[in-house]
This record gives sequence, structure tokens and C-alpha cells, in this order.
Amino acid sequence: MPRRWVAAVACLAALVALACEGGQASPRPSRDAPRPNLPTSMTALGDSITAGFGSCVVLTSCQRNSWSTGDGLRIDSHYQRLLEIDPALRGRAHNRSASGARAAALTGQAEAAVRDRADYVTVLIGANDACRGGIDQVTPVATFRDQVDRALRVLRKGRPKARVLVVSIPDLYRLWQVGHADDRAVRAWRYGVCPALLADPTSTAPAAVARRATFRQRIDDYNAQLRAACRAYGSRCRHDGGAVHRVRFSLDLVNKLDWFHPNATGQRRLAEATWRAAGWAD
Repeated sequence: MPRRWVAAVACLAALVALACEGGQASPRPSRDAPRPNLPTSMTALGDSITAGFGSCVVLTSCQRNSWSTGDGLRIDSHYQRLLEIDPALRGRAHNRSASGARAAALTGQAEAAVRDRADYVTVLIGANDACRGGIDQVTPVATFRDQVDRALRVLRKGRPKARVLVVSIPDLYRLWQVGHADDRAVRAWRYGVCPALLADPTSTAPAAVARRATFRQRIDDYNAQLRAACRAYGSRCRHDGGAVHRVRFSLDLVNKLDWFHPNATGQRRLAEATWRAAGWAD
């Protein structure tokens, strides 16, 4: 067949195809194309857990292993997962969490998130409010809620279109359950790790048992307030539904120095537990 006939037949086939589709050729969206409304910047707020404390072999913050904004090889953080969807986020993840931070510090961190122009903010706070000193020094529940609300108001006013993920506090009482019979953990905890829970970790005295029960209830109360605070924030806030609190931490998920903070594997587990709640995978 002459080449001009081949060309004519091809053109005719193309016209027929257009006619069958209503006369319009609309390209299919690529599966790899970034979805609309993805964050162009993200910020993590919280305490030593989000700062990755103790996850890099030494007892110091190690933000590259953060479940939220980390870029460590083994973490698969929220930042890394979002980066796979939209490479434009690269280099725009900020971690404003601080080791030892309590809810009182959250407002200042939220102000930093506003300056970061964050479109996505993660919040994990409360462990230090419960762990501070003795059980009589634990932050009152009403005070904790007021401090969380204050920080969320800063975000809602400064970044009203940002998505906020509020994460539940891990089940620290379970850590005592699995660790108080391990000599290595007991030795480490004697250096002042979360004394409200872990002081005299092997004691069965009524006072020690009551102290741990009070601590456990306070974590539950904080988690209830975090959920309520997120609900009051409005539709731009998502709560993890208790996903982090349900993570069954074992000693192989914490570092081998303080036997308390998540190691890199533990941080990855936190990322897995919270990713679905963030809503970006929908």
C-alpha cells in the first residue's frame, strides 16, 4: 500500500476514535501526577519522641529518625511518604519539637509552624507532662487541655487551611509492664527516666502500685483531651484515633541506653501507625 494511503487510513482511524468519544480528546491524568492540596511545607511539634531522642546510638535528639519529618533510611516517615507523592516538598520539612517539652511549650512551637508557612502540622505531646518529677507534680488535666487549645488556636489563626494531625500519647505503662523484669531496663530507669512511672520499677508496695495506676489514668485523661481538642478545632484537624497508644511497644522498639525512647525501628512503627490517620493516603 502506498505511504499516502497508509497515512490517510491512520487519519481516518483517529477521526473515528474522536467521534466515538464525543468529539473531544481528553488526556488521562497520570497516576504519578501529584494530587491537589498536598502540603508544600510541613512542621512537627512535640517532645523528645518526635525529636527522635536516643534513636541515633547516643542520648540526644536525632531528627533524621523522626516518625514525622525524618529522612533517615529506615524510617519511612510522613515526610518521606509525602515526598514520594510530590517531590516538590523536598527540603521543606521542619521539626520544632524539643526534648523535655511539655504542653506549655506547644504555643511557641505552633508560632514557629506559622512562620514556616506549614500546610501540614503534626502534634505529639503529653509524655513529659505525665513523667515530670513525682506523681504529685504531673500537669493537671485541665491545665494540659488549656495549653493544647492555646497552641491549636495559634495554628488555626495563622494557618487556617493547614491540616493538623494530633497524635495520641504512647502507652508508657505497657513499657513498664514489659521492662520491669529486665535488669538492663531497670538499671537505666534508675537514672531518673520518667520517675512518676518508673521509679522503683520492681516494687510491689501498695504506694508504688497506686502511683503507676494514677500515672496510667493520667495518660488516658490526656489522650481524651487531645481527641476532644482536635474535634473542637474543626474539620482541618485529624486525630489518630488512639493508633499510637495502641502500638504494643516492646523492648526491641526502644533504644538500649535509656530503654524508654523509640529507636529507629520504633520510630518507623509510629510512622506506620499514624500515616493512615493523616489522610494523605486516601
